[in-house]
Amino acid sequence: MQVNFQRASTAGFLIALGIIYGDIGTSPLYTLQTIFNEGGAINRAVVFGAISCIFWTLTLQTTFKYVIITIRADNHGEGGVFSLYALVHRYGKHLVYPAIIGAGTLLADGIITPPITVTSAIEGLNMVKGLDQHIAPGNTLVIEVVLVILLLLFLFQRFGTKVVGGSFGPIMFLWFALLSFAGIRQIIQYPGIFAALNPVYGLRLLIQHPHGFWLLGSIFLCTTGAEALYSDLGHCGRPNIYVSWTYVKIALVLNYLGQGAWVLLRHQSDLGGINPFFAIVPEKFILVSVIIATVASIIASQALISGSFTLISEAISLGFWPRVKVKYPTDIRGQIYIPSINWILFIGCVGVVLYFRTSEAMTAAYGFSITVAMLMTTFLVFYFLRYIKKYPFWIVGAIVTVFVLVETSFFVANAVKLLKRLFFLVFEIGLITTMYVWYNARKITIRLLKFTDITPFLAQLVRLSQDTSIPKYSIHVVYLTRASRHEIEKRIVDSIFDNPPKRADFYWLINIERTDDPYTVEYDVDMLFPGKIARVNFHLGFRVQPRIGIMLRKVAQELVDSDEIPVCGRPKDFKFVILERFLSYDNEFSAREGFILNSYFSLLRLARSDSRAYGIDSDQAVIEKVPLVVTPISNITLKRVNRNRPE
Repeated sequence: MQVNFQRASTAGFLIALGIIYGDIGTSPLYTLQTIFNEGGAINRAVVFGAISCIFWTLTLQTTFKYVIITIRADNHGEGGVFSLYALVHRYGKHLVYPAIIGAGTLLADGIITPPITVTSAIEGLNMVKGLDQHIAPGNTLVIEVVLVILLLLFLFQRFGTKVVGGSFGPIMFLWFALLSFAGIRQIIQYPGIFAALNPVYGLRLLIQHPHGFWLLGSIFLCTTGAEALYSDLGHCGRPNIYVSWTYVKIALVLNYLGQGAWVLLRHQSDLGGINPFFAIVPEKFILVSVIIATVASIIASQALISGSFTLISEAISLGFWPRVKVKYPTDIRGQIYIPSINWILFIGCVGVVLYFRTSEAMTAAYGFSITVAMLMTTFLVFYFLRYIKKYPFWIVGAIVTVFVLVETSFFVANAVKLLKRLFFLVFEIGLITTMYVWYNARKITIRLLKFTDITPFLAQLVRLSQDTSIPKYSIHVVYLTRASRHEIEKRIVDSIFDNPPKRADFYWLINIERTDDPYTVEYDVDMLFPGKIARVNFHLGFRVQPRIGIMLRKVAQELVDSDEIPVCGRPKDFKFVILERFLSYDNEFSAREGFILNSYFSLLRLARSDSRAYGIDSDQAVIEKVPLVVTPISNITLKRVNRNRPE
C-alpha cells in the first residue's frame, strides 16, 4: 500500500509510531528508575522535581526544538543532519564540521540504544512470578536472550523499514495505550501528582538538591530519541509526525506521572530494587507488558538503525563517506539498507551487551554523544532560521540561546560519563575521523585536477575518430568528468591521445551533479561536435542510486531516435574509461596532508570502485591508473662518486 506522507492519515500515523518513536517511547522503562537511584533519598521534592524536569525537557527539546522548529528544515521531505547541512552549507565553509561531528556522535550512540532498551525490557521478566529465580540483571540467560533478539533485529533490516513500520505500528499504538493506562491507574489514587508539571519544582530540584544539576544526566534520558525523530522525517512525513507526537507525548507524561504517584504512595526512601515502570502495571498483566515492552524496545532500536542508514546514504552522496553498497528493499522513498553499516552496528551492540551486562550500567554511559549531536543540530538550525527562513536576528538569537543553554547544561551533566564510555570513544573518533579524512582528501584531489579549454581538442578528436590507421578501441568511449561545460580534465586528454590512442565512433563526457532535491533524475546534453562528441550532464538527487551504464544507453537511444547521433550499439559497445588515482612516492607532505591522504587511500581500498558505485558493468569498464602528486619533491641532492678501485 502506497502512503501519501504529505498529509496525515491513519496509515501514516501507524507507520510513524512503528518507525520513529521506539527510542523515546521506551524511555519510561529506565528514566525515573535511574533518576531515583542516583538522587539519594526519595521524597516529594525529588519526585515532583524529576517529573517537572522530564515534562519541560520533553516540551523544550522534543516538542519545541524538533517537532515545531527543526522538522521544518526538511530538504524536499527529508530530514537529518546532512539534509540540514545541504540546505545551509553555502552560508559558511565551516558548517561542514558541525555536520560531521553531529552525524558521527549520533551514529556512535546507535550502538547503545538497542542494547539498553532490549535489556531493560527483558530484565522486567524478574517481576513475573516463577521467572524471578531465573531472570536477574546481568545474568547469562538475560544476556543470551538479548543477543538473540539483537541478531534477529539486524537480520530483519534487509527487508526495509516499511515492513517494520507496517508490522509494528499497531503494536506501538498498543504500547503507548499501555503507558497511558498504567499511568492513569496510579494518578487516580494520587491526583495531586499533576502539580509536578509546574516548572518551579524542577528548578528547585536543580538548585536545592545536593546533586541536582548532575541529575540532568539522568533526566536527559527522557528525550534521547528526539534526534532520530528528525532523521526519520522522510520515512513518515511532517503531518504524520505532528499528529503522532501529540498522542505519544500524552502517553509519556501520563506514565511518568503514574510512576511518580506510585513512588509517593509507597512512602519509602528508595526503590528497593524495583523498577517503578513495571510496578505500576497490574500484576496479571506483567508478562504481557514485558512482551510488549520487548517489541517496543526492538522498534526503539529500529529508529536508530534506520536513521543511521539515512545518515550514511546522505554522507556518501555528499562526499563524507566512502562509497559502500546501498540497497533499496522497497519502492517507498527513504527505504534503504546498508549492509556494512548494519553489521558494524550489530558488532558494536554485541560489545556493549557483553561489556556492561545490565541496563543500569548502560544508562551510566548513555546520552553524552546525543547531547553533542543536538548541539551541532542547533548550530545548523541557526543558519536555517536566519538565512533560509530569514527570521530577524533577535528572534533567532533568542531561540538558539535557549537551546544552547539547555543542551550545554545536559552536556556538562553528561560529561562525567565520559570515563564510563571509553568503549564508545574509539568508535566515535573512528566515525568522525573517517568523515573528516574523506571530505578533506576529496577537496585536495579535486583541487589538484587540471582543467583546460576543450575547444582546441575537438578537431583532434574528430581526426582521431576518422584515422583508420589506428585500431578502433570501441564504438563508444566514455569518461566521467568534473569539468565545467566548456572544459576537460588534462588527464582525460592524455588518456585519449597517449595511453594508447583511443579511436571511437563517438566520445562521451559524463558529468554527475547532485541536487538538493533527493529524488531528481534529469539530464541535459551539450553536443560538442555533431555526430561525434557529446557531454551529458546528469542531475541526480542526493538519494538516487546512479546507474550510469543503463542511463547513458537510454540517452544514446533517445539521441539516435532524434537523429542527433548516428549509432547507439549494444552494451558492450560502450567502454567506460575509469581513471583511478594512486598516491605517488614523488611527494613531500605536510603532517596534516600526509595523514589525510595516506588515510584516504587506505580507506579507498575498502570502498566500492567507481564502476560499481556508478552502476557500470565490469565488461564495460577499463581502469587506468593515474599518479597523484600533491607536492613534488623538489630538492634531492645526489653526489656522484667513483667506486672503481685500482687493481
